[in-house]
Amino acid sequence: MPLITTRASASVTGYGAFLGAAAAATSFESIATVSVGSGGAANVEFTSIPATYTHLQIRGIGRSTLSPDASVNVYLRLNSDTASNYSTHFLTGNGSSAAAGSSANSTFIYTGAVIAAGSTASAFEGSVIDILDYANTNKYKTVRTPAGWDANGSGIVALWSGNWRNTNATTTITLLLNGGNWAQYSHFALYGIKGAA
Repeated sequence: MPLITTRASASVTGYGAFLGAAAAATSFESIATVSVGSGGAANVEFTSIPATYTHLQIRGIGRSTLSPDASVNVYLRLNSDTASNYSTHFLTGNGSSAAAGSSANSTFIYTGAVIAAGSTASAFEGSVIDILDYANTNKYKTVRTPAGWDANGSGIVALWSGNWRNTNATTTITLLLNGGNWAQYSHFALYGIKGAA
């Protein structure tokens, strides 16, 4: 069930505010889910994504096994492309200070930072990753992610956005960490978003 949806009047009643009035609750269709088991996982991957939607959305919770680090970055790649044709902008805050930055000509898009084994036990980062116009072969692909976590009084909230400078339709999405593995109970669900009727 979506956390937010919007109506034509633009009043916010749940999560779809990031996608506009067309993203009503009935426009989300489940495509696949990934749940990380007891052995952890080096990456999370969705493959063979159908080109039958307008946008994609991943809703997830994640944690890294890396210790003693408190957090690690999350990277996203599309179609397993490792060329230097990704860019990212971000804005983060921790309740007392804020930071902003960018990264150009990278081999991935930054889509957040997850809490790691060196921080509060059993805490997970939550994120919602939108991949816009993913199947449109006339556009570069845009990705945006609100994300954050609470660790009993510490934590962050962040907004990340980036692009993949490639016009190919997106058929594979890979989420990687820059340290450790995805911890057990990390969970990700991929949804297709229909266009406006």
